[in-house]
Amino acid sequence: MKAEYINPFLESAKVVIEQVAQVKPSTGQLALKDVQFVENYIWIHIGLNGQMNGDIVFGLSEQVALKMVSAMMGGFAVSEMDEMSRSAISELGNMISGNASTLLFNQGVRVDITPPKVLHSAQTAGYSAKKALTVPLLIDGIGELDIQVIVAS
Repeated sequence: MKAEYINPFLESAKVVIEQVAQVKPSTGQLALKDVQFVENYIWIHIGLNGQMNGDIVFGLSEQVALKMVSAMMGGFAVSEMDEMSRSAISELGNMISGNASTLLFNQGVRVDITPPKVLHSAQTAGYSAKKALTVPLLIDGIGELDIQVIVAS
């Protein structure tokens, strides 16, 4: 698995988060890990099809998701992951992946993304253990967003 697969998503996530939350995230350590879906986490799953096939999964704790949604809504206090919150966090994944697909296109890699699916638990994820390139984004005052790229080809 090549580290350059994750770079467009990392670059895009930093730009999008800075735009929507007015906070510049820093990057944690790149690692190859088993994908583990844990409870009390929100997972945003987006499929990749084209010259690169696989999945991109953004993971964040429910508390971090609530803080992110609050920041996206200009500081409006958000206390639960209701329909509006799920829609906002889903759109965050969509914006990051859409921008990343443009960056990939500019590098000569054509890829289409599927609409985001917001998953709340390991059971709904429906994944078996897979290896993923993982980079945590550390967002000041909000928390950590894990970017996991699973590339099939």
